[in-house]
Amino acid sequence: MLGKLKDLTLNRDGSQNVTITVQGDFRQAYDELADKDIDVTIKKYSKRRSMDSNNLAWMLIDQIAEKMGITKNEVYRNAIKEIGGVSDFVCVKNYAVEHFVKGWVHKGLGWQVDVEPSKLPGCSNLTVYYGSSVFTTKQMNDLINSLIQEANQLGIATMTQAEIDRSLAVWAKKQNEQVDTTA
Repeated sequence: MLGKLKDLTLNRDGSQNVTITVQGDFRQAYDELADKDIDVTIKKYSKRRSMDSNNLAWMLIDQIAEKMGITKNEVYRNAIKEIGGVSDFVCVKNYAVEHFVKGWVHKGLGWQVDVEPSKLPGCSNLTVYYGSSVFTTKQMNDLINSLIQEANQLGIATMTQAEIDRSLAVWAKKQNEQVDTTA
């Protein structure tokens, strides 16, 4: 649900009241949850990517895989590793690496882990990659642009730059309309 932080007040007992203004009708949820313990997560809003962008990415992935003679999964997983801003680095005790990796890759096809030895005794350095299901609009655009470049290098006909720009403009308009309908 889209909302904005409105106010923060401090109580004498040290607790805090956070006031949030929300878009949409919250009355039923309020009635169900009032005076109950709840789990609260507040994070900065970011536009979700459209399914159109996902379909475009997988169309390109399919064409690249066919041309290269490899699986679509390989193309997708390699493409994720080629763009910036979709990975983190963590140091994990060696005894926990297998458990961590198993839990991470279980999240989906694009969720990957590269394991390297650490200079710290008994530890490994892990590069963890996020799957495109959690990409921001910019990250998804970067993925699609990377796939378009790869397709062009392989001689795969893609859209002209004008068509790409027009497609991205239509997609951006849809993204803005989605935001407006919830605002």
